[in-house]
Amino acid sequence: MQEKAPLSTGAVLLTKLSIKNIFMSKSNSKSHLYTLMTVWFFWGFVAASNGILIPLFKDKFHLLQWQSQLVDFAFYIAYTVGSILYFLVSGFLKKDILNKIGYKNGIVYGLIISAVGTLLFIPAAQIQSFELLLSALFIVGLGFSLQQTATQPFMIALGDPSTGSQRINMGGAVNNLGTTIGPVLISAAIFGAISEDAAKNASIESVKMPYLILGAIFLLFAWFFKASKLPHITNDEEVEIGTGVLKYPQLVLGMIAIFMYVGVEVTIGSNLGEYLKVSEKLDASQISPYVSLFWGSMMMGRWTASIPNFDVSPKTKNILTVVVPFVAFAVVLIVNAIRGSDISGLYIYGVCVISLIIAFFLSNDKPVRTLIIFASLGAIAITIGLFTTGRVALFAFISGGLFCSALWSAIFSLSTAGLGKYTNQGSAFLIMMIMGGAIVPVIQGRLADSIGIQLSYIVPVIGFLYLAFFAIRVQSVLRKQGIDFDKDVIKGAGH
Repeated sequence: MQEKAPLSTGAVLLTKLSIKNIFMSKSNSKSHLYTLMTVWFFWGFVAASNGILIPLFKDKFHLLQWQSQLVDFAFYIAYTVGSILYFLVSGFLKKDILNKIGYKNGIVYGLIISAVGTLLFIPAAQIQSFELLLSALFIVGLGFSLQQTATQPFMIALGDPSTGSQRINMGGAVNNLGTTIGPVLISAAIFGAISEDAAKNASIESVKMPYLILGAIFLLFAWFFKASKLPHITNDEEVEIGTGVLKYPQLVLGMIAIFMYVGVEVTIGSNLGEYLKVSEKLDASQISPYVSLFWGSMMMGRWTASIPNFDVSPKTKNILTVVVPFVAFAVVLIVNAIRGSDISGLYIYGVCVISLIIAFFLSNDKPVRTLIIFASLGAIAITIGLFTTGRVALFAFISGGLFCSALWSAIFSLSTAGLGKYTNQGSAFLIMMIMGGAIVPVIQGRLADSIGIQLSYIVPVIGFLYLAFFAIRVQSVLRKQGIDFDKDVIKGAGH
């Protein structure tokens, strides 16, 4: 009998899971999966909305470009701090903290922490303190760190571990619905109309109401999760607290890959406002269609990557691979049209969407091949943006979102393959490396202040190139351990 693949994407070992007080039927698993997917929406909503806050804060607080990127620094560095706290508390208790409280409670506590952060926006905006606003974003990110560390292995535990990355892709699809809608709604709440006067008349205090509402929603969902019938799941296998997991080269390589991936994704979107200001002469109230399109590009890819979760024939799958990206593209256009934006200039982006479809057919749902193809196309797209002007350069930069879209689950799957009892810790180490979203945008911002915003996009090119290298290198590492995801053949258990 063929052995099954080891767990991926931050999962715990299925055979060692403790599932209490519930019979995990297929229908229950689907219901629980859909419940867990709701938090992915908020992660995307808040993260993408930073792209609206950055130019607003830069203007109102009179910041340099690199200083404006401290918005992302505060938000994403919280993931690193959260992971460090995870290890410190686990070490103090001599027990994995998520095994003590359960994945469900981890999500509940994470939502409450994030709610505290959003509510801190109110006094921060009232006294117009940039530092306090950054602190508020840090606390929101801290809550998200705990939510992500708990949610991803939880989703894996709801089915066959070998298909775990597909369920993560479904979460990613919902995440990017949030990233598409977030910039539009936050822009509408802060600026009202889309005009130059709207940007001039907006104030820091304008952020109070949208984040007050967001805080209330976080608390509501914390109650919803607490009252839900989600199973109590932990990993009953003996877990060693420490850095022993770092003996696995796939994890170390993957940590750098996550750092680069998140850094690339965030820096493209976060510096987009400045690029639009310089190249298109747009102010903060006018950039939301393009910020939304960038994050919507992630949605196009992740919706498409989620198709294998549905029981469809190969012919139907091929049809959906063509249709779904354009459906997601239509969602982006509709959301922005409702906002009152002129979307006629976005239609030509459909040409870029076709390149995404071709990439999916070439990758054929194989994680290594997906990484090589998507990372290479991402590097090519951003390079085109470096050496062209006008709409060609703009849409080349934005299309970086298309080629980021399928990378997260592939990196996680390959990085955590064969970790066994170290899987929880491996997941936490990978979540820690989301700090790339904190550091890389600041690096690009500093470079933009020196050589100009367009040339500063050399930074994501370097990131994409590392991800292509990672795919090739990690495939060799895993094959030596008897693991070959792209051939669906698992020969051994690794270490």
